Amino acid sequence: LQCLWCYTNKTCIDYPVRSLLPPSSLCSLSQARWGVCWINFEALIIAIAVVVGLILVSVAVCCCYCCYCRRRSRSRPDEEEEQLARKREERRLQSLQRKHERKLKHDEIRKKYGLLQDSDNPYSRFENE
Repeated sequence: LQCLWCYTNKTCIDYPVRSLLPPSSLCSLSQARWGVCWINFEALIIAIAVVVGLILVSVAVCCCYCCYCRRRSRSRPDEEEEQLARKREERRLQSLQRKHERKLKHDEIRKKYGLLQDSDNPYSRFENE
């Protein structure tokens, strides 16, 4: 594969290894073939450019998608945290309400049986009749 075939003068020349592309003085790029006769240099350059471009675009799309997913996953825990905090607060309020209702019920029972202490004198001694 060190051969450079030139269609203009139909000769096979040793490929100039020092330069990436063959110089136009040797053979024009459109007429130069590499190694075997069917690999056109222009087509090869275009194909390589397209492949590299597709790779770069796919890497950029993957990076953008990953960044979008990370941002989205970061925002979700915040929303979940807020939702959990709201539920926690609701449960706490319900608990306080139930506690207050129990206290009222217990006070009512104490009042019924005369066990409710006088609020004016909370330190009075309990006396059995």
